[in-house]
Amino acid sequence: MDRRSFVKGSAGIVGGLSLGGLAGAQDEGVVRIGSDIPYKPFEYRTQSGDLTGFDVDLAEAIFQGQMDRDYEFVQTGFDTIIPSLNNGNFRIIMSAMTINEQRDQQVDFSEPYFIAYQTVAILKGSDIQSVEDLKGKTVAVQKGTTGEAAAQQLKKRFGGDLNIDSYDQIPGAFNALLNNQAVAVINDNAVNLQYADERDSIVMLEGEGQAAQEFENAPPYLTLTVERYGIAFREDDDEFRQRVNEALNAVIGSGQYAEIYKEYFTGEPPQAILSRARPAPGTTTADGTAGNATDTTTNGG
Repeated sequence: MDRRSFVKGSAGIVGGLSLGGLAGAQDEGVVRIGSDIPYKPFEYRTQSGDLTGFDVDLAEAIFQGQMDRDYEFVQTGFDTIIPSLNNGNFRIIMSAMTINEQRDQQVDFSEPYFIAYQTVAILKGSDIQSVEDLKGKTVAVQKGTTGEAAAQQLKKRFGGDLNIDSYDQIPGAFNALLNNQAVAVINDNAVNLQYADERDSIVMLEGEGQAAQEFENAPPYLTLTVERYGIAFREDDDEFRQRVNEALNAVIGSGQYAEIYKEYFTGEPPQAILSRARPAPGTTTADGTAGNATDTTTNGG
């Protein structure tokens, strides 16, 4: 079994370790990664059961490609993922996690590796034509996410006149939309776009928003927030976090990040990510990829 097969075959193992047990696993070189699965296109299983996705491929490039370490994903609910990290159930979190002040008080983050927006997915032909049309309606979100937080902000804006149904995993939120139990799903743009691409009945709510205030080329759909994803670490793991940051930036600098990005999203990666590329020793930045890419925050990232 080659190393890629080992990773794919062992990914998704569920279970907890004491801090002592975790230290033993780390000594053997296996990096355990907490992740909420499924969350397509970041982490999900194929029909054959293999774990794949943007986060999964990026983890392979960082840990196997740059650090020569094996890794495995530990399936964990997103609303409990930070306590599970701090309890020692795994060493890091890679789960499309937005860096924000509340989480930064509990964990430390890597440098950002993805730019995302909170967006609104609706049914085609819906009466919802603007964000104001959500007032008095029910929206679906995933528990513990910034989508849930964005919905709470809308509820405040509407004077409390918004019903929010929170689900353990994002497929539950989309099932509620498809079954007319909610008029919209508020969630990360890449995931909402994935559902819209796969189902003709789901579309993105159009309109300008936060992205238009920050980027010259804003997406054609409504953006409630602009967010940046990071890898989360326990606060006492500074040396490992520094090494992972170095490996992440080497992946960006080599051009491999852009290759992985294009497997899951259209267009080029955002220049805000590529501009900090630092090639690994003995390598050079990929000309035309990491060095000359343009800002393409109009889609999936």
